[in-house]
Amino acid sequence: MPPRPLEIGPAGHAAAQAIERIRTARGYSQRQLAARVTAHGRPMTFTALSRIERTVRRCDIDDLVAIAAALGTTPQALLTDARTSSRVAGAGGT
Repeated sequence: MPPRPLEIGPAGHAAAQAIERIRTARGYSQRQLAARVTAHGRPMTFTALSRIERTVRRCDIDDLVAIAAALGTTPQALLTDARTSSRVAGAGGT
């Protein structure tokens, strides 16, 4: 039986939103950001980046580090943004 793909949790969803939000704020297309990530030593296609942003593909730690560097921020900033977004999203349901 093939392994079941791992689901993307709330932090993964929020980090994907943070990546997209910062990317668009910086004025980068997905192609441009993917090229910048590749230039930072982590080969990435714009399709892979699109899948990360749409939460179709998991963003592993190496991806997160390279994406953060390409965006001119830190992985911690993306994760902090993710935790804040998750708390805000969760607050409406209580």
